[in-house]
Amino acid sequence: MGKKRILVVDDEPNILMSIQYILDMEGYEVHSARDGEEALDVAERVRPDLILLDVSMPRKDGYEVCRILREREDMTGTKVIMLTAKGQALEKKKGIEMGADEYVTKPFSADDLLEKIRTLVEP
Repeated sequence: MGKKRILVVDDEPNILMSIQYILDMEGYEVHSARDGEEALDVAERVRPDLILLDVSMPRKDGYEVCRILREREDMTGTKVIMLTAKGQALEKKKGIEMGADEYVTKPFSADDLLEKIRTLVEP
């Protein structure tokens, strides 16, 4: 079994780079996108095992991307963790309703994020 593929989607370059670094160090195959449109293109191409999806982004927000992914039969096995600066229960509820598997609020600790990722993608 090859490396697990993870797509990181965030419009903030610093967050994107730090998450990519953490996942690289853990041995994951990491891909990235900076907005919702690009996220869908990359997901189509690389078929990630998991997508870390920022909520607030240009050209389709995280909720819309998640909803579109969930409507596609070829993406049913892909896990989604929503990343958001908003920790309100309502935002979390909306993410779960759109089909997210998990929810991480920024700022997050690397250990917390990795634990959630492992729970979803490791057998």
